[in-house]
Amino acid sequence: MEKKEKLNALEELLDIMDELRVKCPWDREQTMETLRTLTIEETYELADAILDNNYEEVKKELGDLLLHIVFYAKIGEEKNLFNIGDVARSISKKLIYRHPHVFGDTRVNGSDEVKENWEHLKISEDKNGNRKVLGGVPGSLPAMIKAFRIQDKVRGVGFDWKEREDVWEKVMEEISEVRSEIGSGHHDRLEEEFGDLFFSLINAARLYGINPENALERTNQKFIQRFTMLEEKAREQGKSLKDMTPDDMDLLWEEAKKNPHPKNPQAGSSEIE
Repeated sequence: MEKKEKLNALEELLDIMDELRVKCPWDREQTMETLRTLTIEETYELADAILDNNYEEVKKELGDLLLHIVFYAKIGEEKNLFNIGDVARSISKKLIYRHPHVFGDTRVNGSDEVKENWEHLKISEDKNGNRKVLGGVPGSLPAMIKAFRIQDKVRGVGFDWKEREDVWEKVMEEISEVRSEIGSGHHDRLEEEFGDLFFSLINAARLYGINPENALERTNQKFIQRFTMLEEKAREQGKSLKDMTPDDMDLLWEEAKKNPHPKNPQAGSSEIE
């Protein structure tokens, strides 16, 4: 598709949104606040499509998200706050500023330096010097993703392990602290120690180039597949899981483990749906 065709397609979407805000009762009633949860849902649907390597569905979900962006921009325009052009210019300006190795004379050696420069440039954008390294981490992120982003951001300003192998000493230390706290009766302290252990494991995954969210989801899908197969095998034998012994279930579980499990996902309702 030529650039002109792409622009025509975007223009058509903008025209449709203009008409919907006038003629459709549902679209007319929407606000940024009412769209917010729907946008979050659409983002997760896109994430699922990506993990499934379903590119037809990825295209569809990207369209849904693009509609949301156009929707927010339209509402902003109606309130004389901003319009879709302002949104596009804002991100273009940011991309140019934060890629001096592309649009300027800065030299970099690999993507790690690009990320470091990106974090330093973000901090330097604050003219009052109040911007914090972790200030851009959304508070509403799921805990695992938030931990990964926190660690990645501080790495961008040089706060990281000198040798990645050293992280395992920290992991073992946290495991020891969890085991020591077990049986103490102090639930809050045990919860804190588990949190420290999870944080250190996420750090280890990051240091070895593994996204912990993807790794855990891979295991989730593997477990779902195997347990579903266990249920099916039990049903074939005329048995109910609640009536089976742990040993019976272990036998079916071992059988399920012999079957292929899902690949690493990173290899290779509303009117807006």
